[in-house]
Amino acid sequence: MKMRTVILFLALLMVTNCFGQEKWTLQKCVDYALKNNITVKQTDLQARFSALTLKESKASRIPTLGVGFNGQYNWGLNENPTTGVLENVNFFSAGMGLQSDVTLFNWFSINNTIRSNKLTLQADEQQTNKVRDDIALNVANAYLQILLTKEQVNIARNQVDLSRSQLENTRKQVDVGKLPELNAAELEAQLARDSSALIAAEATVTQSLLLMKALLTLDAATPFDIDTPPVEMIPIIPLADLQPEAVYALALANLAQQKVNDLRLQAAQKSVDAARGRMFPTVTASGGTGSNYAGQRFPIYAQGPLRSTGAIVTVGGTNYDVLVHTDGAKIGMTPLPVFGKQIRNNFGSNVGVSLNIPLFSGLAARTNWERAKLTVSQYELTKQQGDIQLKQDIYNAYTNAVAAVEKFNANKKTVQTAQRVYDFAQKRYDVGLLSTFELITSQNDLQRAKYDLLYSQYDYVFKMKLLEFYRGQGLKL
Repeated sequence: MKMRTVILFLALLMVTNCFGQEKWTLQKCVDYALKNNITVKQTDLQARFSALTLKESKASRIPTLGVGFNGQYNWGLNENPTTGVLENVNFFSAGMGLQSDVTLFNWFSINNTIRSNKLTLQADEQQTNKVRDDIALNVANAYLQILLTKEQVNIARNQVDLSRSQLENTRKQVDVGKLPELNAAELEAQLARDSSALIAAEATVTQSLLLMKALLTLDAATPFDIDTPPVEMIPIIPLADLQPEAVYALALANLAQQKVNDLRLQAAQKSVDAARGRMFPTVTASGGTGSNYAGQRFPIYAQGPLRSTGAIVTVGGTNYDVLVHTDGAKIGMTPLPVFGKQIRNNFGSNVGVSLNIPLFSGLAARTNWERAKLTVSQYELTKQQGDIQLKQDIYNAYTNAVAAVEKFNANKKTVQTAQRVYDFAQKRYDVGLLSTFELITSQNDLQRAKYDLLYSQYDYVFKMKLLEFYRGQGLKL
């Protein structure tokens, strides 16, 4: 009794989880992919790098400012930093300084570099938008593919039910001797084929769901299913509003890839101006202030007897010898200088202006300028090629969309005709005027027609969505 209770509880839990699982709409799939897709994150990181480069180039216009401190112990013959005299004595010295530099004029090289980096940042941001648009289109395609495979499962399941019903009816007639055993055997074989087709269709659904998980960066083991609205409910812009020339004009103005090409070209042109500016003189200003300290002590000697220096001084007509005391015994050392007082007394400042004229640097500046102009030519060709390819893609997409619409309409008529043929065949089979083989053939023709109609309908929707994508105004989800 307990085991049965446990089994019932587990079954109820599984059913609850199944019904409680949220099904993802197309909008939710797209939003989740844009937030979590690794490629989107990578391109966003590149835009952040470009933002830092722009910030750094803007800061190059601001004066530099640095403060420095130093301290050292000297012995032997060294220069006294406070007097500039070489002295053979041991002492501790220290210094501090504040220095600032600023570029006054450099022929607009810095400003053009800033403009180039700003355009590069905008291009990288648009590159991120392009990746986001591509991800949205890929998710929409995968979503439609899942819807298609689910509809194929429904058709395959209905076919299995139909074959099973036909087999049951035929078996009853075989049992009473109205039909030969061969009729039942043929229908059993058809039921087996239809069951195999159903299993293959269900496996395709599973594969399509796994593909969607990969696009969403979901773990493969995560329970996942999508909402399955009727394909007729998917919003589609009328084909008359998607004429190729009109779509192309909107694409040039709105598509992220076209903006990327244009912004990279503008950035390269500003880089040419910046490289040219580096070949001209640069005017810079600098200023600084600092002080130093020397912790030096001197010996003190007692005064000895007077002695003549040999010098004569005449005062009032009288000559006098110049006498000095002889050094006696060392009686002490002078006190160390007061640090703060000496620092204050030794303060010094400087300001200056410098002119740097690049006469010859191994042709580095000119080569960089020539290289920058070639880069502009590359981006011009890239932009031209991109616009040509875009127009070609739009016209191809429009042609394919028109063909898809015509194929879809033709397949609808084919299904209607195949359905009437099958209905007549079923009636004739029921009264024994048609063989089982002919009935199965008619049934397979109808199933094939339904598959073709279903595929052409989803193919038509996707090709219309592709044209809608080229407008650069987002997909209608």
